[in-house]
Amino acid sequence: MISQEQFQKELEYIISNAIREDVGDGDHSSLACIPETVRGKAKLLVKDEGILAGVDFAKQVFAFVDNELAVEVRIGDGERVKFGDIAFVVQGKSQSILQAERLVLNAMQRMSAIATKTAFYVDLLEGTGTKILDTRKTTPGIRALEKWAVKIGGGENHRFALYDMIMLKDNHIDFAGGITKAITMTKNYLRQVGKDLKIIVEARNLDEVSEILESQGVYRILLDNFTYSDTKRAIDLIGNQCLTESSGGINEKTIRKYAECGVDYISSGALTHSVYNMDLSLKAF
Repeated sequence: MISQEQFQKELEYIISNAIREDVGDGDHSSLACIPETVRGKAKLLVKDEGILAGVDFAKQVFAFVDNELAVEVRIGDGERVKFGDIAFVVQGKSQSILQAERLVLNAMQRMSAIATKTAFYVDLLEGTGTKILDTRKTTPGIRALEKWAVKIGGGENHRFALYDMIMLKDNHIDFAGGITKAITMTKNYLRQVGKDLKIIVEARNLDEVSEILESQGVYRILLDNFTYSDTKRAIDLIGNQCLTESSGGINEKTIRKYAECGVDYISSGALTHSVYNMDLSLKAF
């Protein structure tokens, strides 16, 4: 996984690029009618229910726009909220508050939706020992925010990107000429470049599970689109030789059954690609 320092850099890229995109050469609506010296306050109003996420990110946005903006947090990341709650109050130059408003809302609405859905899946898995993972099926440019939201909701992050973990999927295996060849070449590559990356290998059937197990050093086997019965058989076959992960069309109706098969992880792209934004607004008062 990426370091905290790398993750913070990603957040800085997101903020600077989003402000560049939204503000350009100036927020002329505010510049036109609000004097620079005018100060004001605004509250982050919750108009929905779920798990709040993005408060800490909002603080970073406000600081980037104007480090004199003061934020009083009333409800923090990961807390359950309801209609009418006030998450925070920000005060300072009115122009600065308005300049940051849209980025704060866009980010928090999406992050809260992801955190809420993740928490729902975590609750469905309660007592099984199986953990929920996100995927790389994220919105281009804001992956750090979406994966942060998964963590806030109680889930775990899969690899962040292509560079921090090896994942040999069906196309890699087919292009390489087979599972054993792909794993062998991967190990040789890692030795040559001096990298210590965990290796995950996708299996499409039980025969491929057996072939993967013949190669030592695989961190996790991904059981893709397996039935319940084949998942159970795969878990028995793998035992303690490596970790296991189920994926492929798993939803709220099936996730518990897959967990009860004994898999260590279930990955779901739906955590980040199929959510409805939480309704939030920033209101002056």
